[in-house]
Amino acid sequence: MGPNAKKGRCAVGKKSFGAMSVVVLVLSALATPVAQAEVTRESYKAAVEPICKSNTEANERILKGVRGKVKAGKLKAAGTQFARASSALNKTHGELVAVPQPPADQAKLTKWLGYVKTEATLFQKTATKLKAGDKNGAQSMVIKLTHNANQANNLVLGFEFRYCRFEPSKFT
Repeated sequence: MGPNAKKGRCAVGKKSFGAMSVVVLVLSALATPVAQAEVTRESYKAAVEPICKSNTEANERILKGVRGKVKAGKLKAAGTQFARASSALNKTHGELVAVPQPPADQAKLTKWLGYVKTEATLFQKTATKLKAGDKNGAQSMVIKLTHNANQANNLVLGFEFRYCRFEPSKFT
């Protein structure tokens, strides 16, 4: 024990205290994460459009000829195509949710992502109806799908999406 310890004083001198303060400040600065650049509409659009483009291209392949199959009465085959499209959109939804959103548009984008999730669900319900041979029920689902897509697209008009615009009429 040092001579200051007997008097109830701290054994650390003024110079040591100053050096420790500097060390603490440096360590806390290193521990603080670097602030990320503010997410803007433009940067969000740039991040999500490639994701949506991949999904659009996948749906073009997956749903190719589905309208003809429904007209020809090949409902189970068409149902399988809709089920695959639902899986692809669910995967896309997961990727879209992971993209950081601009703070000013967070509520709008959360609602839009809800529409995307609903769209995937409606694809699956359409698949179920088709596989069950319920052509009228499937048509009803397609109407709901189109309505949902219009609501989603209207919500995010300001983003001027190209690939993140949902257009089920291209396939159904």
